[in-house]
Amino acid sequence: MKAVVIEQFGGPEVLVGKEIPKPVIEPNQVLIRLRATSVNPVDFKIRQGAMGSATGDFPLVLGGDAAGVVVEVGENVSRFKADERVFARPRDFGTYAEYIAVDADVVSKMPKAFNFEEAAAVPLAAMTAWQALVDHGKIKEGDKVLIHAGSGGVGTFAIQLAKHFGAEVASTASSRNKELLESLGADRFIDYKEEDFSKVLSDYDLVLDTMGGDIQRKSFEILKPGGRLVSLVEKPDEQLQEKYQVTGVQFMMEPSGSQLEKLAELADQGKLRAVIDSTFWLNEEGIRQAHEKSETHHAAGKIVLRAEQ
Repeated sequence: MKAVVIEQFGGPEVLVGKEIPKPVIEPNQVLIRLRATSVNPVDFKIRQGAMGSATGDFPLVLGGDAAGVVVEVGENVSRFKADERVFARPRDFGTYAEYIAVDADVVSKMPKAFNFEEAAAVPLAAMTAWQALVDHGKIKEGDKVLIHAGSGGVGTFAIQLAKHFGAEVASTASSRNKELLESLGADRFIDYKEEDFSKVLSDYDLVLDTMGGDIQRKSFEILKPGGRLVSLVEKPDEQLQEKYQVTGVQFMMEPSGSQLEKLAELADQGKLRAVIDSTFWLNEEGIRQAHEKSETHHAAGKIVLRAEQ
């Protein structure tokens, strides 16, 4: 099958098209023909070599979001059948390809309201937002929540989910994304270039930290005692937790088919939409362009790759 792989670490030029064997599924897996996938920051970090050698052997197929059609099911799988439209965050990477074998327990039927490109934008980013707010942030109705970098892939979903759970939401971004964040439900927009969030916000219950560094340290200042800081990027400082009498946690998203089903339900109810910054072809040239765009850190929402049919 056709795939785009890396055979060494480096810049976008190391992404090359190659013929590789089509996956053979195990009894608890489904084989998905990819119709769309997306680019996440972890993709270019792996490509650059920033994630070390724990990512697998060369040639390495990147990509962590799958939206497509089931073409084969394992003998132990009864939840899915051929020709169903599904989406998933596979436990391993490998979605820059025509086909991928995925454990059935991390797969869900696609939202009926979404096309393949929209569905491909959801799994990694939206499940990260869900787990940050619900599993680790213990969000509840009436909470005051700050979401950093609200125009990013995780941020756009986190704003919508926080509003769904009845929270009051503040979010940081640049001025060009003000209208977008407010359309997603943000109650308080903060232009990070013009305002210091730590000077204008106080008594917050929850902070979703997607930045780390000084942004994380200043985030402790706006939390009320008993508040929670959930970080995607670095372990929260224990001394600051003690000083401000709050709890902090860093986590890595765990794929979950049942959570994807909940997200699909919200999408079909009109309570969750995918924000797509740009779409490229799922081929060597398109993926290189998508990585270059991702590395600018200026994408609003997700960067999607559409398979050539």
